[in-house]
Amino acid sequence: MIKFIIYILKRFAWFKRLNAKVTYETLAKKIPAAEWQFMNYGYVPNAQEPALTLPDDPKLQRYPLQMYHYLALKTSLQSKNVLEVGSGRGGGAKHVATALAPASYIGLDLAQSAVDLANRLHKADNLKFIQGSAEAIPLPDNSIDVVLNVESCHAYGSVPKFISEVKRVLKPGGTLALVDFRDTEKMDILRDQLKESGMTIVEEENITSNVLQAIESEDDVKKARIRELFPERWQKLFGEFAGVVGSRFYNKLKDGSKVYYRFVVKKNA
Repeated sequence: MIKFIIYILKRFAWFKRLNAKVTYETLAKKIPAAEWQFMNYGYVPNAQEPALTLPDDPKLQRYPLQMYHYLALKTSLQSKNVLEVGSGRGGGAKHVATALAPASYIGLDLAQSAVDLANRLHKADNLKFIQGSAEAIPLPDNSIDVVLNVESCHAYGSVPKFISEVKRVLKPGGTLALVDFRDTEKMDILRDQLKESGMTIVEEENITSNVLQAIESEDDVKKARIRELFPERWQKLFGEFAGVVGSRFYNKLKDGSKVYYRFVVKKNA
């Protein structure tokens, strides 16, 4: 009965906003572990993408870091003003800000505790984290060159409001680079929402197989991290949340009922 009620409530924008805020406020407060810096499902690059050399460190979330790296490579960030909407625990922001040389990088997140954690964990001259809503971005019009959005917009109350806000803050000719998942039949809705914004989709790619490879490659390390960070009574639940092999999310990607896409979208000059 509880699962059915939650399923119904998730259709309402106010509940989606509340659910996201409570979930990520709680995780940042209760599990402030420095070695857990990413919350996406990870990415294995295509053969034609440039290799990224990373330390062989089991505490490094290699595959979630790669999700950010290869998304950010879809456009030039050097000397640009970058905004990440939904920056979470801040690991992706720190990597991109230090590895790809933007002039500035702002990480925006709805959860104040996540913002506080990210500011505590990640220091760089061109990097800061602020609290705010994806549906009411607290920045001026035409002030940002590139917006990154990693596995986040599925949780927003109104995706069209988010896209409208991105268009507002982007400079003419600016870029939105986005990765996210949807049930297969709902990915068309996201694509239509992007098109209806008046911006132009210049690239889209189904990266479901890349994400599946990442989940499978990281499974042992991820499960060990869950055992280390969470009490035993919560480990199965968080394994579902984290999308380990055998979880509902993993199985839906595997059987094709859920897909994961990467989009590059341009605001007209």
